[in-house]
Amino acid sequence: MSLLHFRFKERRRTVRVTLTVGLTVRWQTEAGEKFSVKTFSHSVSREGGLFPMEEPVVVGQTLHIANENSGKSIESKVTTIRKARDGKTFVGVEFTAPAVNFWQMCFPVPGTRPLRRTNSSSKASA
Repeated sequence: MSLLHFRFKERRRTVRVTLTVGLTVRWQTEAGEKFSVKTFSHSVSREGGLFPMEEPVVVGQTLHIANENSGKSIESKVTTIRKARDGKTFVGVEFTAPAVNFWQMCFPVPGTRPLRRTNSSSKASA
């Protein structure tokens, strides 16, 4: 059994962006119960997102997410469920439909490095 090194850097297909968007999440349990919950995004990527949710869901479950800003709706699958230090539960989802601009924004190209600003005060004194 191998363990990941504590400095393991998670690799993603696209970058995550902190973005708060109102969401309505709908799903149905295996018993047939229907749920609808209002929440908001915590961070998003081209392929999915992360949002807080108090209601129990399981990894692999299908959720229908509606973006309250654009009115768009999309099907997604739960990929992760994480408990934060403050006790909140965050649900990570991945969209089942590829190449959909659900968040209505342009994401950086994969592998793009963050912009680095040069120190303009050192150039001025030279």
